[in-house]
Order: sequence, then C-alpha cells, then structure tokens
Amino acid sequence: MDDANQGPEAGPTASAVPGHVAIIMDGNGRWARRQGLPRTMGHRAGVRSVRGVVEESVRQGVRVLTLFAFSSENWRRPAGEVTVLLQLFMSALRGEVKRLMDNGVRLRVVGERGAFPEKLQARIAAAEAQTAGNATLLLQIAANYGGRWDITEAARRLALAVAAGEVAPQAIDEAAFAAHLAFAGTPDPDLFIRTGGELRVSNFLLWQLAYTELYFTDLLWPEFDVPAYRRALQDYATRQRRFGRTGEQIAGAHGNGMG
Repeated sequence: MDDANQGPEAGPTASAVPGHVAIIMDGNGRWARRQGLPRTMGHRAGVRSVRGVVEESVRQGVRVLTLFAFSSENWRRPAGEVTVLLQLFMSALRGEVKRLMDNGVRLRVVGERGAFPEKLQARIAAAEAQTAGNATLLLQIAANYGGRWDITEAARRLALAVAAGEVAPQAIDEAAFAAHLAFAGTPDPDLFIRTGGELRVSNFLLWQLAYTELYFTDLLWPEFDVPAYRRALQDYATRQRRFGRTGEQIAGAHGNGMG
C-alpha cells in the first residue's frame, strides 16, 4: 500500500508498537536518477533515512530494528557501485557509532562477512564491541545476507551436528532449526516494511517472515522520513494478528484477560 498522505503523525500507542521491525530499504538508485544524480548519491542520501528510522524506533519503543543493507545478490551490481556501497558502510560505521551510543543502540551485523575487505570486517567488529552494552534498541544490519543462504547454512550446521552424534534427527524441530539461523536469539519480525513500490521480500528473512505483517509503500528510501515511518507503525497498530487462530478466538482471549 502507499500511505503518503494518510494517518496521524504521532505514531501508534505504546501497546501496539511492534517489538521487531524489519525493513528493505529500496529505491536509492531511482531517487538519484530522478534528481539527475549518480546512483551512488542515492545511497548517500539513504543514510539520512536510516538515521531517522533508528532514532524514531528508540522514541517509539521498538526493541529490534533489522535493515537489509547489502544482499548476497548485490555483488552482481556494477563494480563501482559495490565499491561505493562498501566505502559508505565503512564511513557510516565510523560516523554513526557515537550517535548509536547516545541513543543506547546496540549494533549487530549479520551475514557472510568473509567476503568483505579486512578493514571493513575490523570496523564492524569494533563497532559491535563498542555498542555491546547498550540495551535500548538492537540494530541489526543484514549485510552480504540472503534468506536462502541463511536456511542452507542452518541445515548444514544441523547435518554436521547429526553426523557427529551431537543431535538426534528426531530431535530436530522448528525451534532447533531456528536456533541455527543467523538471527538466532532475536524474535521474528512483527512488521516488515519495503519502500520503493516493489511487492516482494527479495530473499530477506525467508524463515522469519512466516507470520510477519507486511507493509509496502511507493516512497523511495531517501523519501522515507520519520512521518512516513510513523504512518507505517500506525498501520500496524490497526492489524489483528491471529497466528492461525480466528478473530473470534483472539477477541475471546482478550476478553478473558489472556491476551
């Protein structure tokens, strides 16, 4: 849905705030073209939207924010654009850590880091260590990540554990599998947002999005400002999440004080 001119600006009530928000930040390149700028300038402009969404998440009481920054398929892009993306990641890590500390944000980067330059790997590790004690918001950056890669790696680790006699095949259930995924230890997203007008999840959090509420907007990522984010949160607040149950069951549970 596109919500550019709808909804209140103050955000949802505290009881209806999603605990975990996941976002595909799409549209940087198209935004730049519309401005007559190189695609790389769109990525730079997108950093402002990241900053606004992170700070608004802290204000609204969101506990986990996961951003899809660089997919495993993004290596297929022109070499110059990939280089700029990696350089921008480096500079953002250097420039934003103080802001993260001021807002009580813990940083976690999830994905196959081994493909990144050693300097970037070291910068990531340093930023994670510096923010490790923060507890207001967990900011997860999916970088060189893909949902199929995540599931495949979990299956491989479980297979190795079975082969080593550490896990019995009959003991493998959803919880055991989820414990081997890259985002193990964090709850599944409550709200998924994709900017840029595309209506797909693009290999992002394929396992974790099973019961997530989906929200799409035509706004390009550099246009996705704090009021736009608040409208997405407000839209989420109107949803009834049933997890396979009926609406009547949910209403009855709330009526009995069980919800």
